[in-house]
Parts: sequence; structure tokens; C-alpha cells
Amino acid sequence: MSRAVVARAPTRLDFGGGWTDVPPYTEREGGAVCNVAITRYATATVATGGHVAVRGQPANAPDDRLIRAALRRLAISDVEARLESDYPLGAGLGGSSAAGVALAGALSVLAGSPRDPHSLATLSRATEVEELGMAGGFQDHFAAAYGGALLLTFGATIDVERIDLAAETQADLAHRGILVYTGESRISGETILAVRDSYLAGERRVVDALARMKALAFEMAAALRANDVDALGALIGEHWIHQRELHPSITTPRIDTIVETAARAGALGAKALGASGGGCVLAIAAKGREDELARALTPLGRELKYSIATSGFEVLALLEGQGPSDDRH
Repeated sequence: MSRAVVARAPTRLDFGGGWTDVPPYTEREGGAVCNVAITRYATATVATGGHVAVRGQPANAPDDRLIRAALRRLAISDVEARLESDYPLGAGLGGSSAAGVALAGALSVLAGSPRDPHSLATLSRATEVEELGMAGGFQDHFAAAYGGALLLTFGATIDVERIDLAAETQADLAHRGILVYTGESRISGETILAVRDSYLAGERRVVDALARMKALAFEMAAALRANDVDALGALIGEHWIHQRELHPSITTPRIDTIVETAARAGALGAKALGASGGGCVLAIAAKGREDELARALTPLGRELKYSIATSGFEVLALLEGQGPSDDRH
């Protein structure tokens, strides 16, 4: 008889302040990020009485490495696990962190020690950075653990403000926020390290860009509190100007074409998500121009539909007598 847990965690749209959540910037300057979780999920299924395996994945595939790292971190054995997702890999949506949160949360529940969102996000990030050696920040793990719209501030501590969005604003964001997957892969760790090194070297272009991106995160949070999607769209447009100054690999010809096409088709602002260099682009349409914008971007990438995920990590099922090798969940 086995016991299984099925749990999930959402991905996110990073509106502003990304990169300022990455050490050593957080320690030297204090960072700030504004983001919102979306209904594109990583789902983890874990069960006792099995062995570590990822069905359909070769040894050392990314999910396999993450599963083994999470089991090491929590000192858990005799557990079988599987990860699934409904978003493209490398899309700049914080998908690897969503998978990490879903897995760490499911394993904690299975072990009888469920965690609060803050400690779950911290555990997931520690697993990613310390066990897997992946460079990265904090925001993705907190978005996945908490859900909803967040203002995250980073310094001696990590403070989380849940921004209460009106139902109309949630619907407006999902309708007017056109999310396009470029189909290009990206290697976020390499870009993150390059930006970090430029910051440490005191390159004025990078230092100034990061400072303005941090300030924009606070302005974006104020726009969300006011349920002002128009203001948010304009701030996203400004953020992209500074974001692309961080490193030449932040943008690509396809991303530039998407952003330029979006501006002609009624976007108030657009930016690449995550470490960019590929992945997804988010464009905020002016009211009434959503369909026009979506049509204009259709030839340039695949639109990913979503809504706002008001909840973060959540347990979907506790199962007795079946494990990840079954398909009954």
C-alpha cells in the first residue's frame, strides 16, 4: 500500500524588477520585483514505496536532476516522483522554479511536514541554487508558492506584499496581456552570470538600468493597487528599454520584431519575460485593441492563453494505494 500526493504550483509573469532579486544585488542594494502568477502549472506527483524515476525521461534529464536534488535536500528515500507541466520549457515564465516548488511542497506533505509559502519558496530556491548550482534569483519561487499579484522586496529579509486585484482587473490583465512564445530557447543562467559580473564591475549602464528597474517595480505595484492596467502597460514598455541595456543577449531579432509589431498594433508596452534571450514576450494592449494585437503577433509566435492564479502551491489530491506509475489522478 502506497501513499501519494499530487500538487501543483503556478508560473508567473514578471512585470518589473527582475534581476534585482539576484545576489549580490539583493545584499548590496536591496531589490524589488512586481509579478503575478498565472494558470500555467507545474504538477508534481510523489508516492512512497517506489523508486526515483521519471517516466519517459532519460537519466539526467532536467526533471530527473531536480527530483534527485529535492530528495537529497529533504533526506527522503523510497519515493517515486513525476513532474508534468502545461507550459513550454525555457519560456521565461519561471517554470523550473514552479516545478521546484510543486515538488518540494508535495514531498513535504508526503513526509507529514507541510510548509508555509515563505519557507517553501526558500527551500525550493536553496535546492535549485545549492544542490543544482543554478544561478538565479528569488522571485520565481515566491510567485509559485504564494500565487496572486506580489510586490517582493529583498534585503536582509524577503518581504512579500499580496496585492489585492479586483476581479475585473484580473480579467482585464488576462484579456489585454497577450503572451507570445517565441519558440526560441534561452540559457538564463549564463545571462544572469554575465549581468552579475557587469554589475560587480560597476558598469554604469548596468548599474543605472538595475536601479530604474527596481524603482519601476514599486510603480507597477502602485498601478496594480489602483487597478490601472493602462499605467501598468506603459511602465512595462519603459522597463524593456532598461532591461535590454543589461546585456546584448537579452534581446533577439525575433523579440525586437515582436515588440515593434506590438507597438504598431496597439500595445501600450511590451517586454521579454525572465532572463529573455528567447522565451515569451508579454504585450499589454490598449483597451479595445486586444484582438488586433493578438492577430498582429500570431505570425511571430504561439499565443499562450492564461488567467490569473490567485493561489500558489496547492495540494490537488492525497491518494492511497496508487503511485505515479498510475494515470488515475
